[in-house]
Amino acid sequence: MRPARISRKIEQPHSWSELPKHAWVFDTIQTRLDEWCPKLFGYHMLKVGGLSSELTSCNCNIQHQINLDSVNPIHNIVADAYDLPFLEKSIDVVLMAHQLDYCLDPHRLLREVDRVMIDDGYLILTGFNPISLTGLNSLMPWRKHNLPWSGRMFTPYRVQDWLSVLNYQVVHLDSYAMIPAKKQRAIWTWMENAFGDWSAPFCSLYFIVARKRTYPLKPIKPHWKLKRRLSPVSVNYRVKPTPDSQCRHR
Repeated sequence: MRPARISRKIEQPHSWSELPKHAWVFDTIQTRLDEWCPKLFGYHMLKVGGLSSELTSCNCNIQHQINLDSVNPIHNIVADAYDLPFLEKSIDVVLMAHQLDYCLDPHRLLREVDRVMIDDGYLILTGFNPISLTGLNSLMPWRKHNLPWSGRMFTPYRVQDWLSVLNYQVVHLDSYAMIPAKKQRAIWTWMENAFGDWSAPFCSLYFIVARKRTYPLKPIKPHWKLKRRLSPVSVNYRVKPTPDSQCRHR
């Protein structure tokens, strides 16, 4: 297994137009995001990266939405993703589209996002799966230095394991696009549904929705206590006759 942290520099895309077949990938993520936006509530939503910023979330109940990127012109804040300029537990929802694929230290990025996330907040992640046709193309010498194959791809199950360490509960995991073809998508989608769950590990894209769970360090004891049951002991009383009682019987 490759280490999560590396030192070499990776070219990071700041717009969907920099990726091949960007329209199809954008539409598939946007469709799934539209299904989850009405279920999200809160005050602040953070979109990390230019790819996340270009995704629309108009039907979301969260009005204040922040676009964080350094190159994309639609950004609201220019800052380092490893050092977010927000207070602890101040963000309700964080969206990161393909940010782990082009990140030098994904563990550090997830810890920083966890710092600003409120309890029971939502984290939405998307990325490429290395065990897929898209991942196999990154092994080609003429493609491994071009986007999107130049990035670092992690399996959704490895990302799910990282989230479990940070006490995140994965409430939704969707792996799709086993054959990344933008033409005749209805046929390929029907084939994926026909194959069933066994095709999920070999799909090219994943869509993860995780929720932050905070557990108390000290278990809370119940206020009620069981009362001890009193078991009566049988006692035999022997009455000693008195002189008066003897006189009455006479």
